[in-house]
Amino acid sequence: MSQYHPVRFVDVRLEGNFWKERLETVLTRTIPSQHKKLGEYGLLESLKLPNPPPPLRFPRHANGFTVQVFWDSDIGKWIEAAAYALSHRRDAEIEARIEAIIDDFEKAQAPDGYLNCWYLGREPEKRWSNLRDNHELYNAGHMLEGAIAYYETTGRRRWFDIMERYVEHIRQTFGTGPGQKRGYDGHEEIELALVKLYHLTGEKKHLDLAAYFINERGNQNPHYFDVERGEREKKGWETQRYAHGNYEYSQSHRPVREQDKVVGHAVRAMYLYTAMADLAVELNDAGLKKACETLWRDVMDTKMYITAGLGPSAHNEGFTYDYDLPNQTAYAETCASVALIFWAQRMLHLDLDGKYADVLETALYNGALAGLSRDGEHYFYMNPLESNGTPTRWEWHTCPCCTMNVSRLVASVGGYFVSTAPDGLAFHLYGGISTSLDIGGTKVDVREVSNYPWSGDIAITIDPEAEKAFDVKLRIPGWCKGASIRVNGEAVPVEPVNGYATIHRNWKKGDRIALDLPMPAERVYAHPAVVMDAGRVALKRGPLVYCVEEADNPGGTVQRFKLPRNSQLTVRQRPDLFDGIVTLEAPARAIDEKEWSALYRTTPPREEPATLTALPYYLWANRGQGSMVVWIPEA
Repeated sequence: MSQYHPVRFVDVRLEGNFWKERLETVLTRTIPSQHKKLGEYGLLESLKLPNPPPPLRFPRHANGFTVQVFWDSDIGKWIEAAAYALSHRRDAEIEARIEAIIDDFEKAQAPDGYLNCWYLGREPEKRWSNLRDNHELYNAGHMLEGAIAYYETTGRRRWFDIMERYVEHIRQTFGTGPGQKRGYDGHEEIELALVKLYHLTGEKKHLDLAAYFINERGNQNPHYFDVERGEREKKGWETQRYAHGNYEYSQSHRPVREQDKVVGHAVRAMYLYTAMADLAVELNDAGLKKACETLWRDVMDTKMYITAGLGPSAHNEGFTYDYDLPNQTAYAETCASVALIFWAQRMLHLDLDGKYADVLETALYNGALAGLSRDGEHYFYMNPLESNGTPTRWEWHTCPCCTMNVSRLVASVGGYFVSTAPDGLAFHLYGGISTSLDIGGTKVDVREVSNYPWSGDIAITIDPEAEKAFDVKLRIPGWCKGASIRVNGEAVPVEPVNGYATIHRNWKKGDRIALDLPMPAERVYAHPAVVMDAGRVALKRGPLVYCVEEADNPGGTVQRFKLPRNSQLTVRQRPDLFDGIVTLEAPARAIDEKEWSALYRTTPPREEPATLTALPYYLWANRGQGSMVVWIPEA
C-alpha cells in the first residue's frame, strides 16, 4: 500500500488562472444561484418540519418512486460545495444561508437522531423500509460529507453534531446484532462519508460501520432487498418486485470481493468502488484491493469514453456491454465522471501509480468539467460526444444531483494536486497552487506556477524551514513524451517509475524545479470493437480532449467534415476566446450539404477543401445551440 495521503482541500491555495477563475465563478455565481434554485423548486421548504409538507412537486412514478426522496442529499451537497468555496474566501451571506438550513435540520431531527425530511414529513411509519430504492443512507452520506466540510472550513460544530447523532442512530439500527437490520444502501454513498468521519475523529467505530455496509452487500441468502420487499408487501405498501429489474443495478448481485465486471448504475458503481478502495487502504485489505484492481481494468479496457465519461445507457443510467460507447446517445452522467475522480484518487493512494492520476486528470478536465457552463449557472446532466444541436445546458433539473456534484468538485479541486508521505511529497496535477506541508516533522512551503493545461512549462519552488532530505515525485503524464527536469538550472535524469519521476536530495530554501511537459496535438483512435468510432479519429492536446463545434465552423453541421490522415494539426493561442484558450486547426474536407436535396441518391457528395477548428470539449455548448462532434471521420 502507498504511504502517500492527499493534502486537505483547506490547506491548498489555487493560484493558477485556470482553476482560480473556475473557483471564483463557483463562489460568486454557482453557489448563490444554486441556493436560489433550491428555494424556487421547493427543496428548502421541504425542511420546514413539523409544518405539513406541501403537495408533491414531482409526482410518483408507477413504481411509487419520486426524486423528492433524495432532496436532502442535494441540500447536503450544496452545503459541502459552499463550504469548500468558503475555505478560499469567507462569505457572511453564504454562511448565514447555511446556518438557516442547519436550523431547519436541527428542528426536524427526531429524538432518536433519525434525520430524513421525506420520511419525517410524509411517511414516518415507513422509515428504513425501502433501502433498495429510497436513498435514506445515500442522503445521510451526502449530509455527513457536507457537515464535515463545513466544520473543517469554519470550525462550527452544530451541523457536525447533528449528523454525529444521526450516524449513531444508523449504527444502532444496522448490523448483525439482535434486533438490528442486516441492510445496506441501494445507492452507495454513506461509506465514503463514514471513512471521512473516521479520518476526522480517529474513532474506529465509523470505519467499522463503513466496512459492515461493504461486507454485507450481496452477501445474504435470501437477498436483503427481497426480505425488505416481502415486509412491504405484507403491509400492502408495495407489489413491485424490483424497481430497476435486477441486483446488478445496485452492484448487490455478488459479494464485493467477488465482483469482476462493472455493472449497473454508473454513479452507484463508482461510489461503491471508491469506498472499497478507501477500506482497502485503511484496513490493509488485500481482497478489496484485488477486486478494485480487477474492476478498474474492466472499466479502462472496455467501458470508458475518451472523455472519461461513464455509462452509455439512459435506461439504467449506467453500463450495458463491453465496448458499447455510442456518441450521440451517450448518457455519461456528470456525476459518474465526478465519482470516477473520487475512485481514481483512492486508487492512487492504494498504489502511487500514474495510470490512476492520468484517468483522474482526464475525468477532471473533460467528463466532469463539461457539466458546468462558463457562466457557472448552467449544467449538463448527460454529456454526449456528438450532437445535432439539440442538447442545451439547463438552469436546473428534475434530479439536480449533478449541479452540486460538479460545483463541490471544482471548489475542492486543490485537494487533488499533491500528496505527502513521511519521506516526501508527490505532485499529481499541475495548474498553479501553493501550500505548506509537514514532511517528516519539517514544515515545507511549496509553490507550483504554471499556465496548465495550456502549457506544460511548470516551475516548482521547494522551501523547507530547515535543510532536509526527502523525495519530490513529479507525475509525468501518460500522454507526455520527452519530459525534462531541471533543479536549480541543472538537468536531472527523467526516469519515471509507475508514472512518477523521483528527485531525492537535501532540499533547502529556494530550491527550484523546472518541469517541461511537451504538449503536441495528437490523434487518438478507438479499439476496433468500438464500432461507433470505426474510421474516426479524436484529437487531444495534453489532458484536454477536443471537439469540433458549429460555432467555430459555420456553414452547416460539423458532421460534414472529414480529416485527412496526413493533415497537419496546428496549435493556435486564442486570447480572444473564453479568456484565452488553445484551439486546434487542420486542413480538412467538407461535404457540400447545400447541393444535396434527396434523402438518397446514387452520386457521391461533393467535397470541398476546408479548415477545421477544434476547441476543448469541456467548453462546448457555451455559445448557443449547434452541432458538435468528438470523433471525426478520417479521410
